[in-house]
Amino acid sequence: MLNKIIKTQAQRSTQIIRPASSSFWGKAASDEGISDAPPMRVAVTGAAGNIAYSILYRLAAGEFLGKNQRIILHLIDLPFAEKALTGVRAELHDCAFPLLDEVICTSDPAVGWKDVDFAFMVGAKPRGPGMERAQLLGDNGKIFVDVGKAMDDHAKRTCKTIVVGNPANTNCLILQNYAKGINSDQFTAMTRLDHNRALTQLALKTGTKTTDIEKLCIWGNHSPTMYPDVRNCTIAGKEANSLIDEDWKINEFTPRVQKRGAEIIDLRGASSAASAGSASIDHMRDWVAGSD
Repeated sequence: MLNKIIKTQAQRSTQIIRPASSSFWGKAASDEGISDAPPMRVAVTGAAGNIAYSILYRLAAGEFLGKNQRIILHLIDLPFAEKALTGVRAELHDCAFPLLDEVICTSDPAVGWKDVDFAFMVGAKPRGPGMERAQLLGDNGKIFVDVGKAMDDHAKRTCKTIVVGNPANTNCLILQNYAKGINSDQFTAMTRLDHNRALTQLALKTGTKTTDIEKLCIWGNHSPTMYPDVRNCTIAGKEANSLIDEDWKINEFTPRVQKRGAEIIDLRGASSAASAGSASIDHMRDWVAGSD
């Protein structure tokens, strides 16, 4: 009797997992609709790190330049990380992304910045527990001097750049200054993470969706001195200030947005990774394609 029950259950299990069509198995993703235009070259520094790891697969899937634009990824890191880079490349290959034409792994600036169209400057010395961004300037300054010079020598003059590594605004200024052949308006420092943080806090407080919120603005340095401005903000068509109280705005909302990075470090023992990577893609996508 027991053998009969086992046999019956095995048959049922087989029926449950059997695909409706043999095309379910082993079928490559379609390249239908993919443009024949030349691939865009996208560089990511610190490419063996956690933030880059959260970015690369989304770039390759078309979440930045769209589902019809082929790309070549330039994974750039320090020499000691080259083995890890090849591991990241192996995983990218294993995903079989239709939009991914090539993956270049390098610590050589001449190779890494050659003809790059877009740059995600993720690589920088990370902020540790209790460390303010001002403490990072000494080490990161030299990094961005060298990268700026390399970009000036090898990247396209139209290259658009986001600096993610903190202190992002100062690193961006240094980079911009040393990449003299590229227009200064092609360099941006990321505050989109702070913007996204503020959006979510407002949505949670008012019981709405982040997509209901418009005209929110972040002013100032990417640090505890920044200011999330809701004066012109609307939530589901209503003035934000009519939906939130002043005490919450001053004593909870503003300091939480200002110090959210430190809060994340305290909670997980490491800097923001996935949220920073996601914000960098939001930033660059809206810059290139528009936010409407």
